[in-house]
Parts: sequence; structure tokens; C-alpha cells
Amino acid sequence: MIATTTSIGNRHMPRAYKVVDVFTSQPFQGNPVAVVMDAQGLDTAAMQRIAHWTNLSETTFVLPPTAAGADYQLRIFTPQGELPFAGHPTLGTAHALLEAGRISAPQGRVVQQCGVGLVTLHVSGAGAQQQLAFDVPAARLRGVDQQAVRDLELILGATLSPGVAPLVVDIGAVWLIAQLPTAATVLALQPDWLRLAQLERRLGVTGVTVFAQQSGECALQVRSFVPSSGVNEDPVCGSGNASVALFLRERGLLTQVGARYVAAQGQCVARNGRVVVDASGDTVTLGGACVTCIDGVLTG
Repeated sequence: MIATTTSIGNRHMPRAYKVVDVFTSQPFQGNPVAVVMDAQGLDTAAMQRIAHWTNLSETTFVLPPTAAGADYQLRIFTPQGELPFAGHPTLGTAHALLEAGRISAPQGRVVQQCGVGLVTLHVSGAGAQQQLAFDVPAARLRGVDQQAVRDLELILGATLSPGVAPLVVDIGAVWLIAQLPTAATVLALQPDWLRLAQLERRLGVTGVTVFAQQSGECALQVRSFVPSSGVNEDPVCGSGNASVALFLRERGLLTQVGARYVAAQGQCVARNGRVVVDASGDTVTLGGACVTCIDGVLTG
């Protein structure tokens, strides 16, 4: 468990810092998250400034836990705001803390405290073979009206899969999930970013995740767009993929994909992420590999 350090109070003290690539075992192929492991003494405004400076899809700040049973507390920021939960920051932060010896997982289990409450992570393997997965938080789902569907199709420049209505899936991060007819359609999308950001704000969602089924090693091809948060395309998105799994379950499509599957994401931004999903139980779990690309000190 991360313990309170009473000597930490200076906002400008050196702080242990890592950048972890998530959903890959090969550096520079996944989705990087910046992890500030000594965040005591930083207020919300300072955290937001750092997140804006890193200019990654998310930056996390580790604090001592205040909830019983938690190993650490996490705050998660995009370049423009704070999120109560996000997938790849959850995995990347746990990897950073385990690697640094800040926490341990003797029973293969770590508990994170964040805006949605306590999130359980599962740790298997060691070293380069280590895999991390999290239990997806409880979700709230809702539909959208036909005008929103038409607007989305115009913004994407593509027609959605017929007979499969989009859903808004809220697991802390709030995603509008839509299925497209083919993986080629997904990969060819060139959204209108300004209009998509406006649609996200109108619907009250964090972003839009689209997917299509495909054959081969990976059952799905996925892309996640978040222009309203200052990130046009998230390279490999944990919460987006988790929301796709919940969408598939709600729409009765898991039998077509399989309750355990791997999704591919990142090709359109020169990445090669792999997301491992297990929707066979009552709780969906989602994870993959992580690798540290930067290990140093934040001095600001």
C-alpha cells in the first residue's frame, strides 16, 4: 500500500515519473500514459497543468489511499479535464507502481481507488511476460435518438451496421459505441473533428468508439475518438474497448465474437495495440501487456 509521506509538501520537489506503453510488450506500439508516482502536494490545477504539458491522452497522479482495502489512490487527467476512470491509465499506473516496488501483488491482486470507487486489477506472469487486467466498473447504458445517429454517420462519413443501434456506455468514462459493417470501413474513417467534438458535448459523452468484426488473430478492429477532450484519436483505449464488450453483451452479439477475444487498435496512428477481453463471467475483465518507455524524475 502507498503510505502517506509527511515530508512531501513542496509542489516543486522532484517526483518519480514514468511513461508506460499499454496494450503492448513492444515500446512505442501501444498507448502511453504518464505516471506521476509522488503526487502529494499537487493541487488540481497543478495536475491539470502537468497533464496539459505531457499532451498524452491521459496523465495519472498517485496518492495515498483513503478507502479501506485500496493499495493506492489515482487521479486521471486528459489534457483538458479529469476523468473518474480510464482503462489504459489504470493498467499503466499499476505496472509503474509494481515495477518501482511501490506496491506488491502477492495474491496476484491490486486494488485501485479512483473516481468510480475501488477497481480490482489482476496480475499474472512476471517481467516481460507480465499481464495486467482490470474488472470493468458497473455500467449504465442508454440509447440515443435517431438525429444523433444521423449526425454520427455524417460526421464519420460512413453508415453504421444496419439493425444494430448505438449505445452510450458509462463506466466512469462515457462512450458512444457504434458498430460498422467492416474492419476496412473502420480503418478508412476520417471524422470531422470539430463536429464530432460538438456531438460529444451535446450527448454528454467522453468520446466515440467504433468497431467492426473481423477474422484472424483479432476478433475486432476498434478506433476511439475524443476530440472534445483534446485528443482526436486515442491510440489504444481500455475504457472504450471495455464499453464495446458491454455493448456486445447488451446487443446479444457476444456469440458472434466469442466471450473471450482479442481486439486490435491503433493501426491508423501507427500503433499495434492488442486488448484482451474476457466477458465470460458476470464481470467483464480487460487487459494486456505493458512496457515502460521513460523512467525518471519530474522536476516542475
